[in-house]
Amino acid sequence: MEPQDRPASEPVADLIERRAQPRFRLEVDISVQSRTCGLLKGHTVDISESGISAMLTMEVPLGELVEVTFTVPFGRVAVYAMVRQRNAFRYGFQFVHSPGASDIIRQTCRHLSVEQTIYHL
Repeated sequence: MEPQDRPASEPVADLIERRAQPRFRLEVDISVQSRTCGLLKGHTVDISESGISAMLTMEVPLGELVEVTFTVPFGRVAVYAMVRQRNAFRYGFQFVHSPGASDIIRQTCRHLSVEQTIYHL
């Protein structure tokens, strides 16, 4: 559907981006263990229950399965993730299901949701 054919009541934000999970700002150190590039260090930009984005200084191939490790207030997270997006040095990683890591990530997202909502009031 072309933009001019969309209903006027549809919010502009919905036209720009539709995501299954909301993202929350998170700035912590991250390690990425890549089969092709070795151990990479960077820092995160944001997180959701389904993935995380990070700034890295070296290129990682799209579609590669990597292990990401980072620490949040609820604990240390080590989880496998698929490299899904790249924009310059910013990468998007989609988490691969891991029950233990999923619990910590879920708690972190809930905490960040409340914290970032209160902070912006």
